[in-house]
Amino acid sequence: MKGPPTREFSKPTFAENCTTDDSYVAPVLIGSDARPASAMAMLRRHIVANHFAKNAIETALLDAQGKRLGVPVSELLGGRLHDRLPVLWTLASGDTDRDIAEAEDMLARDRHHAFKLKIGKRPFEQDVAHVATIKRALGDRASVRVDVNQAWSEATAKRALPMLADAGVDLVEQPIPATQNLGMARLTQMGCVAVMADEALHGPESGYSLACGHAADVFAIKIAQAGGLSAAKKLAGIAEAAGIALYGGTMLEGGIGTIASAHVFSTVGALEYGTELFGPLLLTEELLAEPLRYEAGSLVLPTASGLGIEPRAEAIAALRRDRPLRTTVVMPLQAVG
Repeated sequence: MKGPPTREFSKPTFAENCTTDDSYVAPVLIGSDARPASAMAMLRRHIVANHFAKNAIETALLDAQGKRLGVPVSELLGGRLHDRLPVLWTLASGDTDRDIAEAEDMLARDRHHAFKLKIGKRPFEQDVAHVATIKRALGDRASVRVDVNQAWSEATAKRALPMLADAGVDLVEQPIPATQNLGMARLTQMGCVAVMADEALHGPESGYSLACGHAADVFAIKIAQAGGLSAAKKLAGIAEAAGIALYGGTMLEGGIGTIASAHVFSTVGALEYGTELFGPLLLTEELLAEPLRYEAGSLVLPTASGLGIEPRAEAIAALRRDRPLRTTVVMPLQAVG
């Protein structure tokens, strides 16, 4: 991500692996204008979809551009409105008592003040009872949301949503399959609890379709799913214009992807439902020279140029696709006895 102030791409050092970036993206970009807007426009003309790859490329381009200009990436996206972002935590054990204990510990340490529960595998009555018990235990001290991950039919969702609302849940994420926009619209029109689109969103075009169909109260914005930082920013703009609330989502990225998301989210007017940028807190190995700063239930944005972070060289080297492969020697088993 560091380099001389150049506007041309240099050739990659390797192209052995048949990957999207090596085989399709690199040939398009090598020798082209490296300014982010120009490079991404060319990429969109030549490559359809592949949103994760486009997001990775734009993240690197914006980091390099920010460092060349001496400004944070958020300034390249219109300027930050927030210096810190609220971050929720997911309670995923499925055990009610264990989830309550985990939430109580987070609250006591002032680490998180909102919690999301993954549900949908069990009969919906059991899931609702599980969620209701947790919300009763936490009371007004914490917001409780649920992510159904497309597990319900529309008929089941119509029965479950009022029950979740009565339990005190304030957000239900993608309750039915992502392809069922009309069903999402009917659930949203029930008005008993906020309904959020997640898997149904794949950039500005899908967001526009959902907004026109009144098919969500809330949009989960994910830079990788949207196809990059600028696409995520456009998606947020569509939501704001349509009166749809925003939520900063995650694909459970590490420190680099998380802070790239944070730069985008810092530039939107309001994140009514906060963010779930807790991916780095799950890692067992730190990938950054200086860890991201979490405090009082929030992620604090860095102020240095570019993304404002630096990877740990040795950690990144260990993850390189062109690193020498370790040779495994298989020794014959010795007879016992």
